[in-house]
Amino acid sequence: MSFEVEGTLHKKFDTENKTGTFQAREFVIEVADGNYPQLVKFQLVQDRCALLDPFQENEKIKVHFDLRGREWNGKYFTNLNAWRLEKVEMTASTASAPPDFSDDSFPSAGDEPQAGGDFDDDLPF
Repeated sequence: MSFEVEGTLHKKFDTENKTGTFQAREFVIEVADGNYPQLVKFQLVQDRCALLDPFQENEKIKVHFDLRGREWNGKYFTNLNAWRLEKVEMTASTASAPPDFSDDSFPSAGDEPQAGGDFDDDLPF
């Protein structure tokens, strides 16, 4: 299953060598969720550990990830395995600018029918 989420890079951890042939790196992003932001931990494995290097904490990123789950000794574990990271570009015009309503989008006063004109109207006023 492939998913994606945008958030702010909250914390980067160092790459850990779990075994002689397996390495993993974890990171946490803050995702806005109403009144209470959520801190979500992801992991990168093997050659993807270096994907996090160009990003700095407090930077907006998009994480593409897969859900992974397994059972071990009667306990269940879920991992969010990131496989792609992107920087979220926030330009000044898209971040805080109000929508541009040109004068052409609103009808002018001359476009309304005139009272007493020759049109069929069932309304008594």
